[in-house]
Amino acid sequence: MPDIIIGLILGMVEGLTEFAPVSSTGHMILVGHLLKFQGTDRASTFEVVVQLGSILAVVVVFWKRILSIVGLYKLPEEGTNGEKGHLNALHILCGMIPAVIVGGLFHDYIKENLFTANTVLIGLVAGGVIMIIAELFRRARPKATSLDQVTYGQAFTVGLFQCLALWPGFSRSGSTISGGLLVGMNHKTASEFTFILAVPMMVAASAKDLYESWDKLSVHDLPLFITGFVTAFVVAMLAIKYFLKLIDKVKLTPFALYRFAVAVVYGLLVL
Repeated sequence: MPDIIIGLILGMVEGLTEFAPVSSTGHMILVGHLLKFQGTDRASTFEVVVQLGSILAVVVVFWKRILSIVGLYKLPEEGTNGEKGHLNALHILCGMIPAVIVGGLFHDYIKENLFTANTVLIGLVAGGVIMIIAELFRRARPKATSLDQVTYGQAFTVGLFQCLALWPGFSRSGSTISGGLLVGMNHKTASEFTFILAVPMMVAASAKDLYESWDKLSVHDLPLFITGFVTAFVVAMLAIKYFLKLIDKVKLTPFALYRFAVAVVYGLLVL
């Protein structure tokens, strides 16, 4: 299959699934398995490149909020749109710490042992169960209905749930949105906090992986990488905006059922 076609397919998969609670890593592994594009340094580096495309989409969509967190932009005062810019870098740090520690300790083990189709299927099912539990036990009246109402304790707890996503197939957004619901955020706030938290987490992880694989890059790979990066960026931009409108209406349960269906169908047809 031509590199550009592979780049388009996997770029679309990454863009559609990175911020939906269905596990982008899991889908990339499963689709890569179908395309016989996995298990090589080239494939691993490509996954990092397309992930950076998705990260850039978050930065573009939430650029005002991100700049306000680092002190480079002042959000309008309350009375204009209700946001006063209370979410700050310490919230993000609280959300990052658990996964940074756990991921740092087990990074090599995870990369060498967990990136398989079998482990992804387990993660899809287990993550779906957690999402349904979150819907069943979420607060009827959320404490945080906007990003500026998120507390440091809530941010840290969401960070603990983010550790689940170190297992491929669990889904980072599925885990963190579930954690947000259980600690009193509404669906939109939990989703927005998840997306913003993704930026430093994914940039750090991608930069590390890209640095380690830099010597394996080749100019001949540019069409594949550029196609995947641009496709992931464009599709992720559309997916983020659509998902934020959708999540308040459909909640997490339909995504959990989708995960179960993917696990069953893939398991029956491929494994």
